[in-house]
Amino acid sequence: MERPKATHRVEVDDERVRVTRWDFEPGAETGWHVHGMDYVITTVTPCSLLLELPGGNTNRVDMEAGFSYRRAEGVEHNVINAGDAPMTFVEVELK
Repeated sequence: MERPKATHRVEVDDERVRVTRWDFEPGAETGWHVHGMDYVITTVTPCSLLLELPGGNTNRVDMEAGFSYRRAEGVEHNVINAGDAPMTFVEVELK
């Protein structure tokens, strides 16, 4: 099944960080990717994420607006909006 793609906009990209805003309509996805840097995510809206992981595993995560978490470089996944409403988060990659 072909899903719509999430949209993103790089808001800051300098020698220390890259800050990207991600917007997802219901059912939209990032597409498979591997993170090349450590990163922090902060939700702007409530977010219901379905994470597709290597090996066919999935993980559902529901977060309130304003929630933040950090992950290390090397994470591989596809992020899908599993909710019924649009969602937005900001990703800060640490260079």
